[in-house]
Amino acid sequence: MQPKRKESSSVVMAQRLLPQDANFAGNVHGGVILKQIDITAATVAMRHARGNVVTASLDRMDFLRPVHVGELVYFKASLNYVGRTSMEVGVRVEAENLVTGELRYTNSAYLTFVALDPDGKPTPVPGLVLETGEDHRRWREAEERRRVRLALKASERRSQGGEG
Repeated sequence: MQPKRKESSSVVMAQRLLPQDANFAGNVHGGVILKQIDITAATVAMRHARGNVVTASLDRMDFLRPVHVGELVYFKASLNYVGRTSMEVGVRVEAENLVTGELRYTNSAYLTFVALDPDGKPTPVPGLVLETGEDHRRWREAEERRRVRLALKASERRSQGGEG
């Protein structure tokens, strides 16, 4: 399996969010943003794996700035890390006020996906070609997040008596 460049799977998806996407405060509901983050990240993972994937985890999510109804929201996503069957995708969210042209960073997320074969079992994915210093930095940071996730998972299993 030939390793792939990050650009071969990266995507930018845009969506204009409307009144049906609003929460009681009049801003876009966080769940609407989360759903689009997951769809965007899954698209990257599927493009890389060229097969079905499942969301395995979503790292911490902080909503730094609200997204307002009527704004155009950009979901920019690319691979940070590839394991044997798993991939970490980073998603950056930006909102554009279409009247003023103001573009605001609102939040970002890291999602881990596992590639699945036709029987629903984990299957190997191509490697990732690291070309820039930023690519290497993102890989190292993703490895650290993975290490922390796996340690937390192991700790949770131990506290549950080995069941998981």
